[in-house]
Amino acid sequence: MKKYLITGLLIWIPLVITIWVLHLIVSSMDQVLTLLPPALQPAALFGHQIPGLGLLLTVLVVFVTGVAASNIIGQRLLRVWESILRRIPVVNSLYGGVKQISDTLFRPGGQAFRKAVLVQWPQEGSWTIAFLTGVPGGDVANHLEAGYVSVYVPTTPNPTGGYFVMLPRKEVVELDMSVDDALKYIISMGVAVPLRVPPRASPAALKTPPL
Repeated sequence: MKKYLITGLLIWIPLVITIWVLHLIVSSMDQVLTLLPPALQPAALFGHQIPGLGLLLTVLVVFVTGVAASNIIGQRLLRVWESILRRIPVVNSLYGGVKQISDTLFRPGGQAFRKAVLVQWPQEGSWTIAFLTGVPGGDVANHLEAGYVSVYVPTTPNPTGGYFVMLPRKEVVELDMSVDDALKYIISMGVAVPLRVPPRASPAALKTPPL
C-alpha cells in the first residue's frame, strides 16, 4: 500500500508543480494586457479574456524590439535613448547597473558562468559548487596577489542569491560538469546527481580561460 502511494506521489507531484508554475507565469504575463487601452483589451474585442494572450504579446514585443535594435537605425535610436537615460541622476545609476548585469548574463557568447568549480565554503573542509565568473579587476586587483579568480557561490535551493568571493586559483577545483548540470544539482539540494565521470588520476588546478 505504502509503495503504491509513494509511486503515485512521485508521478503527480512534479506534474502538479509544473502546471502550477506554468499557470503562475501565464497569469502574471496576462497582466501586461492591462497596459493596453480599454478598447484594445481582449474583453472588449472578444467579449472574454484569453489566457496566454499576454504571454504571446510579451514575446512578440521582445522579438520585435530585438529585430529593430539589430539594424543600424535601431542601434542609433537605442544609443540616443540610453544617452537620455544616463543624464537622469537616479535612473543613470539604476539603469546602468542593471544593463551591465543583463548584458553579462544574456548576451550571446557571454561568459557570465564560465565553468562549474568546487571550492571550500564557508570554511575549510566544507566543499560546495560555485561558478567561475572571471578574475578580479579594477583597484581590487592592486590589493591581491597574482593568481586569484572570481567565483559566485550560489545558495540552495535558490541559486539567484549567493556570494561573490575571490579565491586563490590553486584552491579552486575545476569540475567535469556543465553549468546546467551544476545548477540542477544545487537546486535539488544534491538529490539530482549528475552522471558520474571517471575519477582523475591527479586533480588539476583550475586554468582560467582568457578574458
